[in-house]
Amino acid sequence: MRHILTVRYGILKNTSDFFATFNSLKRGDQVVIRSGRGVEFGEIVANVQEISDDAPVENLGEILRKATDEDKEKQKKITEEMIPTEFKFCQKKIKEHKLLMKLASIEHLFGTKKIIYYFLASGRVDFRELVKDLAKEYQARIEMKQIGVRDEARLLADYEHCGRELCCRAFLKNLEPVTMKMAKNQKATLDPSKISGRCGRLMCCLRYEDKVYEELKHTMPRKGTIVRTTRGTGEVINYDVLQQQVTIELENQGNVNISVCDILDKVREPLQQKETTCNHPCEEKDCGLE
Repeated sequence: MRHILTVRYGILKNTSDFFATFNSLKRGDQVVIRSGRGVEFGEIVANVQEISDDAPVENLGEILRKATDEDKEKQKKITEEMIPTEFKFCQKKIKEHKLLMKLASIEHLFGTKKIIYYFLASGRVDFRELVKDLAKEYQARIEMKQIGVRDEARLLADYEHCGRELCCRAFLKNLEPVTMKMAKNQKATLDPSKISGRCGRLMCCLRYEDKVYEELKHTMPRKGTIVRTTRGTGEVINYDVLQQQVTIELENQGNVNISVCDILDKVREPLQQKETTCNHPCEEKDCGLE
């Protein structure tokens, strides 16, 4: 039997499923794996399932072995000695070539002579001469990878406002778009300083419950709707999505809170509001802010 396990590996804390032909691994074990990039060092974060020996594994990487003391010592040397030296040398060459780029981090793969340099830049950078210098110095395959602010946070940051490790470092496989509309649906403050993550973009956790909020929101009348209820007819001035309650302004009776179930019918819908954009650094032109 083969075993499928989820492994976290690489400087970007990638998580992917790998197969192993032996059954002596558990969560927390450090392993040597073969990914699409080459031989790497990783850690098992979950046991997924068992599969038969003839099951297809073309799309999966392979766990080569449980890390030995020698493997761990080699990885420690890469992290503590080789990478800092390679980082300083690259920064020196960037200054010599007067390149408009900021070096963020370096990844030196465990089993191959391959070094990946992560950098930020506002536009395209001609780093051909830089690559020649690096390849000559280290006799290795050099890869330059331009990243954005979200990947920079994933590389360098540790904890979020909530006190937990960044989701992108802990378990998120893909960094999907997050919009201001998601914050508005959840009645979150629209103050950018409070809904932005370490990367300066909207926090990824705004996506987690957005589908539920969207479904619940569809069952509620919009603000400005005139509704007939068991308490009388009035205008919806506010609503609570989770509690499924609306605040209605009744004629000569003030404001009352009632359940959506107590609304008999809608007398008149409000006019469609014009969409506007916000000043938050969203990842799309129309962030959905009403």
